[in-house]
Order: sequence, then C-alpha cells, then structure tokens
Amino acid sequence: MPSVTVRKLSDETHRALKIRAARHGRSTEAEIRHILDAAVNPAPRIKLGSLLAEIGRETGGFDTEGLRDKTISEPVSFE
Repeated sequence: MPSVTVRKLSDETHRALKIRAARHGRSTEAEIRHILDAAVNPAPRIKLGSLLAEIGRETGGFDTEGLRDKTISEPVSFE
C-alpha cells in the first residue's frame, strides 16, 4: 500500500489534527486518511428528480387534480 510523507506541517495544524482524531476516536494517522479520502471521494450528489420523488413518497403524494386551469383560450393574433 502506498504511503505519503507530509513535511513542514505546522505545530498548530498537527495539534488540531490530533484533537480532531481524538474527538472521532481515531489515531491521528487514521484521521488524516479519513480527511484525504473524503476530499478526493466526495459523497454522491442527490439528483433533484430523485429528491422530489422521495418527498412525494414520504408525504403520501400530491393531488394535482383541480390545480390546472382548464379554460380554453383563443390563439394569439399578430395582426
């Protein structure tokens, strides 16, 4: 497995990484791997259509009957 060495990391950054790792119950090295993995493999985007369909399922659907204007209109004349 490849490894990477990061040189000249500031003491402040190293300290912050150690604190963050402790909060997440990981070693500093595991926390850095987690941060790098998240940075290069972002979570998949939720597509708008999928989101709207899910909202419809959760709310029991949406009744569109009666919302449409059924008035017959005359075509536009350009004369």
